Amino acid sequence: MIEETLLAFDYGTKKIGVAIGNTLTRRARPLGVVVSATRPQRFQSIARLLEVWRPDRVVVGLPLTLDGSEQHASLHCRRFANQLRGRFGVAVALVDERHTSVEAQRALRSSGPDDDAMAAALILQRYLDALDGERLP
Repeated sequence: MIEETLLAFDYGTKKIGVAIGNTLTRRARPLGVVVSATRPQRFQSIARLLEVWRPDRVVVGLPLTLDGSEQHASLHCRRFANQLRGRFGVAVALVDERHTSVEAQRALRSSGPDDDAMAAALILQRYLDALDGERLP
C-alpha cells in the first residue's frame, strides 16, 4: 500500500471534529475542532487545514442508525463529503461513525469541545483498522 496522509472529519452543523493520521503508522490522533458561524467560514477553515496537512484522502463519518440504515443526518454528511470532493478535488471515504461520540466521551472521561476531535480520530482509526483487515488472508 502507498503511504497516505489522511484527515478525518466528524461533521456537525455547528462544529466539525478533525483528526489526522497516515497509512504508514495506521494511527489516528485528534487535531482540533472547526467552529464557524457561516458556511463560507467553515470551508475557509477546512481549506487552511487541507493546505497545511496536504492529505491524500479525507475520511468523513457517516451517521447510521443502530440497524445500519441511513438517517436524515446521513444526507448532510454525504453532502459535506461531496462538497469536499468538488471544492478541493480530494478523494473522500465515508466511514460508519456509530457510537464514536460516546466512545470519545468515555475516552476523555468527559463531554466537551475536545470530544468532536476525538470522535474524528475514532472514525479515522476505524478506516485505518479496516485497511489492516484488507491485508489479512
